Amino acid sequence: MTERPPQRTPNRQLAALIAEAGFSNAGLARRVDQLGLEHGLDLRYDKTSVTRWLRGQQPRGTTPALIAEVFTRRLGRRLSAQDLGLDACSPVYAGLEFAASPEEAVDIVSGLWRKDSGSHAELRKIAFTPAGLVVPSRDWLIGRADDRVAHGEQAGPGRIPAQGRPSAKHQGTFDQAPPPLPRQRGHTERGPGQRVTAGDIAALRSVGELFRSLDQAYGGGHARQALVRYLEHEAEPMLRGSYGEQTGRRLFAATADLTRLAGWTSYDIAAHGLAQRYFVQALRLSQAAGDRAYGAYVLVTMSRQAVYLGHGREAVQLARVAQQGVGSSAPPAVQALLHSAEARGHGVLGEVRACTASLVRAERALEAVRAGDDVPHWARFFDEAQLADEFGHCHRDLQQYRAAAQHAERSLQLRAPGYARSRLFCRVVLASARLGLGELDQACVLGAEAAHAASEMRSVRAHEYVRDFERRLEPYRDAAPVRGYRDRIAAFSQ
Repeated sequence: MTERPPQRTPNRQLAALIAEAGFSNAGLARRVDQLGLEHGLDLRYDKTSVTRWLRGQQPRGTTPALIAEVFTRRLGRRLSAQDLGLDACSPVYAGLEFAASPEEAVDIVSGLWRKDSGSHAELRKIAFTPAGLVVPSRDWLIGRADDRVAHGEQAGPGRIPAQGRPSAKHQGTFDQAPPPLPRQRGHTERGPGQRVTAGDIAALRSVGELFRSLDQAYGGGHARQALVRYLEHEAEPMLRGSYGEQTGRRLFAATADLTRLAGWTSYDIAAHGLAQRYFVQALRLSQAAGDRAYGAYVLVTMSRQAVYLGHGREAVQLARVAQQGVGSSAPPAVQALLHSAEARGHGVLGEVRACTASLVRAERALEAVRAGDDVPHWARFFDEAQLADEFGHCHRDLQQYRAAAQHAERSLQLRAPGYARSRLFCRVVLASARLGLGELDQACVLGAEAAHAASEMRSVRAHEYVRDFERRLEPYRDAAPVRGYRDRIAAFSQ
């Protein structure tokens, strides 16, 4: 006797939400297709597709998250795939949400850490989406610090689930792996609800400095996974622990800094969609910390990624949102950082006057820095060497090669050896400028030095800088200096 296929159960949750939103089946399908385009997906749903979902068919892949986001935007409240009676899916939209509350922010970012630390390759293949920059930057700009972040015994009834897993409301945000077997915990290991101390936060800060040094010297791929595992196993239990208001703000600030660094190292290995999600979550954590200036720094980081990927217009907009968000209250070094980020966006777009104006504002702001100024720890890298580097990149992008060479040389003279990757980038800028000035021999010598440094780094960006220089060499491929360059590259590649 032939078995009948199992009967599907009609999806009444989805039907009720369609009625509440006032969608037709065709209207819902169209909105899902449009949201898919925002994320680089070519979807072809129609009213028949929605009819199948209502009859109980489960859409595949990333579609449940996209459907949930369509309803979230329409109804003004966060809805998960489960709220619609749909199965959880892989994270395409997940991680780009700007959470409505600190507890939701913890759920989203901790899910991201766990998924990433599990070495799920698909997470690092998610595409960067320019459209995903709009809502978070807007919400940050018009938002304000959360009224209350205290949690646990010091704050009354717990608001963030202490078991270290997202609440049922957020289980659809990321695929959830089966829970690990309980570990035997020693007395030194943090348990749920444990009080967070000043020493805990100092440890987070120290770890950040360590990983920043490793990243700059050896590339983002060197210790990125270790950083993510640290966030999962150390930072998340703290966020779900017990702390008062002041300690909570400092905890969210330190975690925002580490999360931004996880994004930065992801960006350096070309995991651009993952990096974008880390940056968005760092932005939200900075809001919970009440640290407006650091939020502006995260936006600058997002702007730099947009420049690297060739999205100049988005880069300019992010830098301007950062400027608007802090106003004139930021220290001069921070102002210089913000204006230089805008300049880089204009440079990619070939906007000479706007780029020059932003560089002048950055230069004047840095000239206003005085010894003893209270400069945030994350902005102390922005000095004369960094400003000269920004000038060099901008002039190269504008094909103003003599000025690019002058500023790149100055940056290399001033830059400390520990900033190995930044020195490599600047050396490539100088090599490109020398090439643009017709100085082929010198350009090839500089390019070979940069290529040798890149070969010792786990940094996709470093290798891409070298490849960009080699593309510029292509018209001269038969010249003796270029043949010599190729020979040197082959020698240290063996």
